[in-house]
Amino acid sequence: MPTVTINGVQCPFTPGQTILQAANAAGVDIPFYCYHDGLSIVASCRICLGEVWAPNPRNENRLEPFMGGKLLPTCQTPASDGMVVHTDSPKAVQNQKAVMEYLLINHPLDCPVCDQAGECLLQDYSFKYGRGVSRFQEQKVKNPKKDLGPHVYLYADRCIMCTRCVRFTREVSGTAELYVDGRGNKEEIDVFPGEGITNPLSANVIDLCPVGALLDKDFLFAQRVWFLRSTPSIDGITASGDNLWIEHNEGRVYRIKPRENMGVNKWWITDEVRYGWKHVHSDSRLRSTMRRQYGALVEDDSERCYADAIDGLRRAAEGGRRLALLVSPMLTCEDAWALATLAREIDPNAVLGVGPVLRRGEDQTFPPGAGDDDPRAFRVYAEKAPNARGVRHVLAAVGGETLDYDDFVRRIAGDEVGAVILTGNYTSGDWAPQPLADAADRRHGRFVVLIDTLGGPLIDGADVVLPGCTWAEKAGTFENARGLLQAFEAAIPPVEFARSEGQTAFDLLAVLHGEALASPRRVKVVVVDEQPGMVPQATEVVLPRSRLFNAAEVRAEMARATPALAAFAGEVTLPAPAPRHEAAVEMVEL
Repeated sequence: MPTVTINGVQCPFTPGQTILQAANAAGVDIPFYCYHDGLSIVASCRICLGEVWAPNPRNENRLEPFMGGKLLPTCQTPASDGMVVHTDSPKAVQNQKAVMEYLLINHPLDCPVCDQAGECLLQDYSFKYGRGVSRFQEQKVKNPKKDLGPHVYLYADRCIMCTRCVRFTREVSGTAELYVDGRGNKEEIDVFPGEGITNPLSANVIDLCPVGALLDKDFLFAQRVWFLRSTPSIDGITASGDNLWIEHNEGRVYRIKPRENMGVNKWWITDEVRYGWKHVHSDSRLRSTMRRQYGALVEDDSERCYADAIDGLRRAAEGGRRLALLVSPMLTCEDAWALATLAREIDPNAVLGVGPVLRRGEDQTFPPGAGDDDPRAFRVYAEKAPNARGVRHVLAAVGGETLDYDDFVRRIAGDEVGAVILTGNYTSGDWAPQPLADAADRRHGRFVVLIDTLGGPLIDGADVVLPGCTWAEKAGTFENARGLLQAFEAAIPPVEFARSEGQTAFDLLAVLHGEALASPRRVKVVVVDEQPGMVPQATEVVLPRSRLFNAAEVRAEMARATPALAAFAGEVTLPAPAPRHEAAVEMVEL
């Protein structure tokens, strides 16, 4: 395999790669601003320039200065076998210091109030490659703040003109809202008059910006980034299966950012996915178990509610009527398995169904016109359910009668079904169409157990209400629209007395078998990060429960139980751990 030597390190590369790409693949640090793997190469920031030596075939392949010895942009210069590159030589270091000095001439000293502080390449490179003092004495050029659209603010005086954002709107979204206006020190990013950046991928320009110029309105002044923890997750509201980082602190989600996966979402996510987590902290969250007493729903201990639920479901099955379970496509595969096991344990002939799969609009591909086989193609799905295929997969493997949503509603509307378990977990509490609300109503002589996350009209027709968890509060597996099984981890603890649907199913199974639930005392546990000097991460309520619902163990159990679910043993894509960032400066205890 051909190799190029960069700063004394031999870096293998594939033909066609540039020097910078070979360095990045080998973990060799070369500073850069304008380069991005998903965008065209313009070589405009000039901080990646290096000295390049290459074998000269006309002189017995002796190493000689390439292109006359001038500094070359490593982001744009193709790597060739036997090249020797120096970005740490005096000539290259002098260029790096000069570039940093030019970039900081008009840059404001507002790092203490900038949202990018802590993850800013300008800060990092200023410390690593810049000068210790500024020689600029004149008045700085000031540019205004600009509102570019529903999600993006531009602090123009912080911009270093890397043009990543402009190239993104032209090459990826294909909408070209951004352009470069002016020249010299008056140059700035702008939008065309009356045309904001409103494409479905607009907030990706915030992630692309290497400095604090483009900022997220939703995250503005919300939290310091060094307090945030990053948990690998999967898109929990659409069928895309996009890979995400959920960034949170003290049990609260603050933002969602894309996690690179070239086989699924490349480097991007949609604005819908980025801002679709707000229901996690909605005021309408169901926070405690409820049961119906004298015709009214009252909050009560989970043990009492579980006992009422099992008693009502069992009486319906023993009375000759069937149990029906509606599994939401918003739940994980492990949740679906646990709930189906519960239903079949109560009634071996239980009717299983898949909840409504919501759709909005049509599928879109970016850049517009790109084919599915195009390596640049990014797909936005109109299907607003993350696991419809996974739920169908699991319920079909359990066996017995499995219905789609419309057939399920027609079945429970008759006299055959005497008890219904409904699950929701949608982003809105009014997810249930009216036919379902009418059919699954206790006033029609059926016993109804509702497991949901948000309050809605179905509560009025339920006998027992059990609060569930959003995808951010539990671990599990989703199967996306391409049939890919991807696991994710819990980012934050559940709210108050809520628990995952899988844990609820395990607890109900324990009550069904007459087993006592462990941990009878309600206690609060403060979860503290192990790093010194950090604030508490969250407060978690420990509830009475049966055996702990562990997603990895349940996947292994599913694979052992039926050959149709063998994929859950070895074909699930597991998330990579979050990177740990070490301080570049020495920490001194005072």
